[in-house]
Amino acid sequence: MAEESVTEAYEREMALIPWWLVLLEGLTALIIGIFLFARPVGTTIFLVSVLGWYWLITGILSLISLYMDRTDQIWKLVGGILGIIVGILVIEQPLVSAILVPATFILVIGVMGICYGFISLFWALKTGWAAAIMGLLSIIFGLLLIGAPWVGIELLVLVLAGLGIIGGITAIYMAFKLR
Repeated sequence: MAEESVTEAYEREMALIPWWLVLLEGLTALIIGIFLFARPVGTTIFLVSVLGWYWLITGILSLISLYMDRTDQIWKLVGGILGIIVGILVIEQPLVSAILVPATFILVIGVMGICYGFISLFWALKTGWAAAIMGLLSIIFGLLLIGAPWVGIELLVLVLAGLGIIGGITAIYMAFKLR
């Protein structure tokens, strides 16, 4: 009985999304994925530049929102100023940013992998050897990413390209199914 209501709720929610919007998202993801495979450096520079404009605009909007909503003033102020500064830096230095943004992402993933690994090793004392294996693998993975971030950046671009192509094709299929 509950399974039918979940299915009905999902179908009602999907009916609210226009099929052409899903098609547009799918085409965009597919095109970005293809460009990431064909021209990884140029596409990465373009995507990081778009991210810089996004940070700049959201930083400005965050400061503007201070006049309309006084809650969390400090966080909005700090977020707005940081968004504007980082957005301007990324827009002014697209080549450097195309290296630093993915490298920072890879280093954060590496540190998180190491932290997760140690937490898994701690929990392995209670749960068993499977958590210990996952913990050790996570620590090794994190150390590899921190030790060789260039390899991580290259793999990140290729993984994102593959996800863009697969996700784009899936979204295009779903758009025609919605129609």
